[in-house]
Amino acid sequence: MSDSNNDIKMVEAPDGISGAGFFATSFEKVIGLARKHSLWPLPFATSCCGIEYMATMGSNYDISRFGSERPSFSPRQADILMVMGTIAKKMGPVVKQVYEQMAEPRWVIAVGACASSGGIFDTYSVLQGIDRVVPVDVYVPGCPPRPEQILDGLMRVQDLAANESLRRRNSPEYQALLASYNIK
Repeated sequence: MSDSNNDIKMVEAPDGISGAGFFATSFEKVIGLARKHSLWPLPFATSCCGIEYMATMGSNYDISRFGSERPSFSPRQADILMVMGTIAKKMGPVVKQVYEQMAEPRWVIAVGACASSGGIFDTYSVLQGIDRVVPVDVYVPGCPPRPEQILDGLMRVQDLAANESLRRRNSPEYQALLASYNIK
């Protein structure tokens, strides 16, 4: 019979000082740990990559293990914009508006070849990558990507959220990045 305590996996504590009955760390590390394990995605799915994303919600892949079991269909409550599938040029302003309505901090994942680079659709009507309208943090390759790849992209965003400085979003570099996309 195995010991049940060995079966439980706990979140690693951030760097800090511990003693009898206390643990001290920086406020930035605590905020990063909380953000990492409570990211709410906003799925913007237009085609087959959306079906693969739906598979991550099932019991085989279980996105809820990563704190993202609640997809938010309101940009004001979402942390991650997950753009999946072919985005027409007419939809580009809609993607940008959704991004602008999200509160800081916000991250973007381009899921699949179509969202990353236009995929096989090199035509006048297809946006050749959503990074033409919003800044992208993580690209997930594939056509369509497997659910494991989507979860890996989510884990990359978790790493960004855990290690991001609280002051990064106010930095001149970040403001210049947003200005290059005409985002206020």
